[in-house]
Amino acid sequence: MSIKTSGLHHVTAIGGDPQRNAGFYLRTLGLRLVKTTVNFDDPGTYHLYYGDQSGKPGTLLTFFPRPDAPSGRIGTGQATTTAFSVPEQSIGWWKDHLADAGITTGRIANRAGEDVLTFRDPDGLQLALVAHPQGDPRDPWDNGHVPAEHAIRGLHSVTLSVTEEDATAEMFGELGLTFAGQDSNRLRFTAGEGGPGAMVDVLVTPGTPRGLVATGTVHHVAWRAPDETSQAAWREELVDRGVHVTSILDRQYFRSIYFREPGGTLLEIATDQPGFAVDEPLLELGRALKLPPWLEPDREQIERALPKLDIPGENNRVDRTGRS
Repeated sequence: MSIKTSGLHHVTAIGGDPQRNAGFYLRTLGLRLVKTTVNFDDPGTYHLYYGDQSGKPGTLLTFFPRPDAPSGRIGTGQATTTAFSVPEQSIGWWKDHLADAGITTGRIANRAGEDVLTFRDPDGLQLALVAHPQGDPRDPWDNGHVPAEHAIRGLHSVTLSVTEEDATAEMFGELGLTFAGQDSNRLRFTAGEGGPGAMVDVLVTPGTPRGLVATGTVHHVAWRAPDETSQAAWREELVDRGVHVTSILDRQYFRSIYFREPGGTLLEIATDQPGFAVDEPLLELGRALKLPPWLEPDREQIERALPKLDIPGENNRVDRTGRS
């Protein structure tokens, strides 16, 4: 393809209770809630975006929290692990920190020269913290719960589970990703210059049951497009190749198209702009429920349908460097 992605934009998962979700990601993992809105396709459900200070593409894990939804099943045909990037010397600190928070972790493993610590969130979503040996230059969000020297820098990678790799690998090549190596049944592909935030692993597990997307699983994985013109060209090329792609959808903070890779995982291509400060100041991100213009007339009805959600005050704190 003539268009190539520079890396991950965000990962969206399905959670359970929104208050528990916010408490875990803000206080245990130390991320910032950069937008409190609703699922535009299901306005009775929150859409919570967690990331760095401003919610830059490549730092975002987002949730549709549905308290009454059934538990999902992790398996093939979905993204099965979402990994965050942390400083190389911080894995041991994180293991102790998560243990203090009552979170069970796996052993610290080394994979492709990177230290990896696996765990699950309160709804069972599979997560990992990965320390890249070349480091990660992205600035962390410092809300006081996780020291800045150990804090998450953004997304590291996602792992997709498939029963057969050829067609998935071919599509990633068409999206501009490069095959970067293989370790047993795990294949790694990188976007752009590679490194944290620009990697996807494809885990090949023939005979593994297909996953069920519900609470505790990933709904979709989004890749970056620099602008709407590039996204439109990308969509045209995908359609020409016989891929079923949605129309371009206005998500208020970016524009999106959706399609499935051959292994079954739902993918999205999302634009970098306009970003999360389009409807509220940077200092106030995530504090209030924001609705797009076409849902604003239904605000009263929507607010009545949503569970109560209290946002911790440190979500809008000024960090120790004096930056807001």
